[in-house]
Amino acid sequence: MTHHGHQHVHGSMHDDAHAGDHGHDVGISKYIYVFLALCVLTGASFFTYSSLWPFHSQPAIGWTFMMAVSCTKAMLVILFFMHVKYEANWKYVLTIPAAFMSLFLLLALVPDIGMRSRWTAEERQQFMAEPRDAGHGEEHPEEHAEPAAH
Repeated sequence: MTHHGHQHVHGSMHDDAHAGDHGHDVGISKYIYVFLALCVLTGASFFTYSSLWPFHSQPAIGWTFMMAVSCTKAMLVILFFMHVKYEANWKYVLTIPAAFMSLFLLLALVPDIGMRSRWTAEERQQFMAEPRDAGHGEEHPEEHAEPAAH
């Protein structure tokens, strides 16, 4: 008996509710830590645009860094907020084939998109945007020349 006159039974509903947890803690502090990590990673992404970022002359480094940060943030959200970390091993049965299908789709579409203008009909080429000149915005004097005075 407890101090309120109720008998305490081991194996109560509280114990049954957590029987499927398999030893993981579902406290709120873990989610706060993940949220703080997401905030820090977001700050790291913004850092690439600050004047303190040392690689402004090499944009590929900034893009690679931001992709790594984005993938890390996505992983944290998926693992903790979507509770995938605590799922059984069947999660791999669902995610690995989907990852392979995504990879195959990407490999199939990239060449198609990259070569789409090589084999087009003449009629379609008439209405396509023209490629930009090497000057990128230089004005051609013959197009904007003043007509000769008569």
